Amino acid sequence: MGEVVENGGAEIAEKPVMVAVDESECSHCALMWVIDNLKESITTKSPLLIFMAQPPPASSITFAAPLGAARMYCPPTPEFANNMQENHRKLTVALLERAKDICASHGVTAKTVTEIGDAKTAICAAVLKYNVNLLVLGERGLGKIKRAILGSVSNYCVQNAKCPVLVVKKPQYW
Repeated sequence: MGEVVENGGAEIAEKPVMVAVDESECSHCALMWVIDNLKESITTKSPLLIFMAQPPPASSITFAAPLGAARMYCPPTPEFANNMQENHRKLTVALLERAKDICASHGVTAKTVTEIGDAKTAICAAVLKYNVNLLVLGERGLGKIKRAILGSVSNYCVQNAKCPVLVVKKPQYW
């Protein structure tokens, strides 16, 4: 299920620092925080591990309908589901490559990894799988109500990851 995009599928030897990224500005802030503050502790023997979760395949799609009309349920065709999954994979690889390029431009050695699944559970599973020493996440910046309704990946990881977790807030000047 896990796909090491770099390193030929080999396991990471040392206890690495892992930063979980997505397309948000907050995850970029987390990556930059790691580069700025932990650069000296990241080596070729213990590279920075950049992780991104791919959403699981869609089993059904619900379309919103105007008020007074029924919602429409459409099970996706296998071709549609495969195309969606392939597009998610391409986006994930592109974002991971961008993050790796940012690291390389700052002289930081990085390996990229992706897993398919819900972000919060995939991140915690990757922490165990790669024997991570420190997990770094960006705060999404949801308000209290949205966080209560939608849930928070960073809060879940703080509670469930089997390593220390650092949540990086977006700086005020961004």
